[in-house]
Amino acid sequence: MYLLPLMWTDCFLFNGGEDNQMKRIFTTLAIALLAAGSLMAQLPPDSVIRRYAAGMLMVGFKGDSVTEDCDAARYVRDLKVGALVLFDIDVTGDATLGSRNITSKERLTRMTAQLQAWADYPLIIATDQEGGKVARLKPQYGFLPTVTAEHLGTIDNEDTTRYYASRLAREMREAGVNVNLAPVVDVLNHDCPAVGHYNRCYSTQTAVIARHAGWFIDESRRQGVLCTLKHFPGHGNAIDDSHYGFVDVTTRWSPAELEPFRQLIDAGKADLIMTAHLFNRQIDDEYPATLSARTINGLLRGEMGYDGVVVTDDLYMQAIRNQYSIPTALELAINAGADLICVGNNISTGFEADRPFKLVDMIVNSVKQGRISWERMEQSHERLQRLQHKLGAIE
Repeated sequence: MYLLPLMWTDCFLFNGGEDNQMKRIFTTLAIALLAAGSLMAQLPPDSVIRRYAAGMLMVGFKGDSVTEDCDAARYVRDLKVGALVLFDIDVTGDATLGSRNITSKERLTRMTAQLQAWADYPLIIATDQEGGKVARLKPQYGFLPTVTAEHLGTIDNEDTTRYYASRLAREMREAGVNVNLAPVVDVLNHDCPAVGHYNRCYSTQTAVIARHAGWFIDESRRQGVLCTLKHFPGHGNAIDDSHYGFVDVTTRWSPAELEPFRQLIDAGKADLIMTAHLFNRQIDDEYPATLSARTINGLLRGEMGYDGVVVTDDLYMQAIRNQYSIPTALELAINAGADLICVGNNISTGFEADRPFKLVDMIVNSVKQGRISWERMEQSHERLQRLQHKLGAIE
């Protein structure tokens, strides 16, 4: 606190060329110290920064039951993460059915109830229950069969889509899962290995996609489940899989792929939107969508008027890990406008029990060093609170 006045006094004791150079050095240092002091004065206590940072994480864990000292308890009770994501197959283990979090309806219901009891806040518990080939709540665990989005889009009947959506969402809510990482609103292209190949898209026609996704969301909300539109700004025409490496859709992507997102945003049916790890020079010639301010803050928020929660696809997918360090990816994603960082701990990069704690440390460090602004953290916190209130309202 007493260094700056002394430095400024000493600066004016120098004379001549070398002394002028010293003045410049001291002046630069003084300005830097003043800026650092100003930044620290504006920041809240570390405990508040950590709480906000943890609230921006959606994390996965192992096990179909929970105990006082398990990872899930530490994430919710101690760290206070914003969301948990559930899987039925542990890709980091033996990858068999029922090897992760979901083994039966009864065990899942008990587990989610305990997780909510540990939370002193509205905890988001999410899973991918699209229907058909991507469904974590399977008949093998006591849940009703589901159908693919492509099946529903081909039939193109409102009553049929609403029936299956309502049944699917009701089972989710009864089991304590309150956010669905669905529907997929990408355009259908069977050459897309991650999406179209598995019949996850309703149609090649954007109007059909928006129509069925809207019905799916309506019925989900009626059952107390919020939905996630994915994968922004359009994954349907990708011919590579971002789980395993860099994916460039520049020459294959069309602005028409934005239309389902735009129509659902305009209709007030976008609860969350998930970004894709796709590189698209038509939008940003430097960063993939998840890390792109032009894509999230510019296109999605600015041009399309969306001010809800943006959740990333898993940050440890190879499309990100092969190109960026995790601290850099975190900073880029948050500064780009992402509010919820998905780290499922269930892909080829492996499981690490303390990973969520390390991620919070990274975010806090970036905030304290001025690489992520506190204002940016407050924006995400406000959006996440609105989402939690929305959950409470529909429940």
